[in-house]
Formats: sequence, C-alpha cells, structure tokens
Amino acid sequence: MTPEPARALEIELTFDVHGDTPLPDLSGLPGVAVVEGPARRDLDARYLDVPGFALGRSGYAVRRRTGGPDEGWHIKGPKTADGGRLETHWPLDGAKGGASAGEVSVPDAVAAAVAEIASGALAPIARIVNDRHAYALRDEAGALVAEFVDDHVVATDETRGVQTTWREWEFELGPAAPADAAARSALFDAVTAAVAAVGGRPAASDSKLARTLGL
Repeated sequence: MTPEPARALEIELTFDVHGDTPLPDLSGLPGVAVVEGPARRDLDARYLDVPGFALGRSGYAVRRRTGGPDEGWHIKGPKTADGGRLETHWPLDGAKGGASAGEVSVPDAVAAAVAEIASGALAPIARIVNDRHAYALRDEAGALVAEFVDDHVVATDETRGVQTTWREWEFELGPAAPADAAARSALFDAVTAAVAAVGGRPAASDSKLARTLGL
C-alpha cells in the first residue's frame, strides 16, 4: 500500500542576490546560537501542471525532486494568510507509479490528489536544477530555528524551451522557530536587514517556478 503522505507548513523568505554577493552574517539573529554548514545538495526537480496551467493559476505546484533530505513528490498549496504554504510529500520509493507524463511516471496517489484540485492530464512544464548550499541555524539546545540556503539555479521552461540561471537565498523556519507572531516578525526583520546589509533584496518572483516561467 502507498504510505500516507507527510504534510508540513513551509514558511520562508526568499531573496534575490548577485552571483558574487557575500553571505550575510547570520550569527546574531534572534535565538540563533550556532550556524552549521554548508551542507551541499544537488537538487533536480521536474514540475508538472494540467492543461491551461490550472494548478499554477490556483496557487499550487506539483514536482518530482531528487536530491536532498526531502526528495520525493511534492504538492505545494497556495500561500496562507501568514505567508506559509502547506506542502504534501510522498517519498520516491513509497509512491507507486501510474500514468506517464512525458519522461515522468506520476504515482497514483499524486494523480488522485491533483484530480481533487484540477482536472486534466499532468505534463512537464519546467525543470529546475539547483546547486544548494544549506546552513542550519540552531538554538542553544541544538534545535533547528531555521535553515538558510544559498541556491545556484539552472532552470528550463519546457513549454517555451527557454533556460535561465540565477542565484537566490531562502530562509525557512524550522521546528524551533518562534511560535508567537511578534517574535517571528522580529526574526524575519533581522534576517532581512542582514541580507540587505550585503546587497540582497526580497525576491521579485513568488517562487522558482514562477521565475522559470517568466511570471
């Protein structure tokens, strides 16, 4: 039987940076005692949608990604009021393949979940290859406050045959992140200021997929 998918709320900030932008100083962020890394990850993601980009227009993204600790199939939902996105995850080994979408075999469980959102056959729309350098930001007890990643992206819009490259940073909250809104806001303000100090700025695109597709 296909295992039940894992679900998590992803809350992050994304920043645009130049290729030679130096990394920010993250050691002074609220609640952060240790900065570990970088851990190198080679990520390769294939994104799919139904005809008319109905999933994307509704705020959803479907991908199959290899590499990294959370490789597998993911369905990301629309942004919530606090800026988070609910992510549903199936492991690569645990999801049984079903219908074929180009070079990608879509697991039955993923296809069924997509069918509840939009009708139509899934087809590849983009491929995003990412050389990721990940830093773990931990509190005094060693718990993960957040993860900061330095991404070097090569992206292909498979609908237009257009390839683009860029560098960006992501700051994603971890299990030990502040629970109350004021403390979380202070943490976000602090990392935004640290990034601005070295020349970074909030990302102009909503996601890597949106940037790939020129949205």
